[in-house]
Amino acid sequence: MNQKNLHNVDWSKIPKPLEDVKLDHLNNFLIKKIILSGTDGKDYNLEKLEGLSVIYVYPMTGQPNTALPKDWDEIPGARGCTPQSCSFRDNFSELKKLNVKNIFGLSSQSNTYQKELVERLHLPYPVLSDEKLIFANLLKLPTFKVDNMNLIKRVTIILKDNKIIKYFYPVFPPDQNINDVIFWLRQ
Repeated sequence: MNQKNLHNVDWSKIPKPLEDVKLDHLNNFLIKKIILSGTDGKDYNLEKLEGLSVIYVYPMTGQPNTALPKDWDEIPGARGCTPQSCSFRDNFSELKKLNVKNIFGLSSQSNTYQKELVERLHLPYPVLSDEKLIFANLLKLPTFKVDNMNLIKRVTIILKDNKIIKYFYPVFPPDQNINDVIFWLRQ
C-alpha cells in the first residue's frame, strides 16, 4: 500500500534498494553530445557543461491527488522523488557556495509533466527530460518498468565539465542524498 503524503515518508516502511548492478564504468566517464530539454524551455548539451554539475536522476514524481502506480512503495528505491527534489532545493545556496555551477533533476517523464513539479515545489533549477532514455542508455543506468513506463533508478552524478567524478548508487533514503553530495563536495 502506498503512503499518501508525497513529502513526509516513513522510510522504515519502504524497502531499501540494493546495489543490483555495478556502475564502476561511470568513474571518469566522459559524456558525449546529449541534448536534453529542461523545464526552463532551454536545451542542454551535457557534453558542453562547464565547471561542477550535479545531476540527480530519479524514477518519477507523483502529483497531489493523483494515484501513484500500484504498490509503488514496495518497489525498492522508487519512493522519494519529491523529498529528494525538496532537499536539493533547500540546499541550493549551499551547493552554489561549494562552486556547483549546474544543478539538474532528471527523469524519463516529459517536460510538461515535470513542469508541474518545478512550479509546485518552487525548484530554483531545471529538471531535464530523458523521455527516450538517451542519457540512461548511454550511461548504462539501471532502469525498471511499471505501468508501461520505462523509469530510471535513482542515481546521483557529480561532473567536472563533462566528466563524471563521483556517483551515488544506490541512493536511500532519497531526502538524505543531498547530505552525501555536500559531504563529498567539501572533501
